[in-house]
Amino acid sequence: MKVIYKITYPNGKIYVGKDATDSINYFGSASDALIAKDFTREQRRDFQVRKQILWESEVATLQELNRKEIEFILALRANHPQVGYNQWPKPQESRQDQAAE
Repeated sequence: MKVIYKITYPNGKIYVGKDATDSINYFGSASDALIAKDFTREQRRDFQVRKQILWESEVATLQELNRKEIEFILALRANHPQVGYNQWPKPQESRQDQAAE
């Protein structure tokens, strides 16, 4: 089973990822350093995250899985630093800002 999932952190920020193995224990590859900056040492002592399956398929190809991941990242704005921890694809505003530099 291939899945697209959303991880929600205690601060409300999200991370959207994919898993081609449907592992119950896989929570993505979001940047540890990026997430750690948002939490104090005390907040890290009692920390819960929520994992939700947004989409699943037994027959999707890896290409389809990759497309779905990007689709959900963009739809949920998980790549916007105020909303989530996905660092790719870069938000549209950032691309325009970079082109202007």
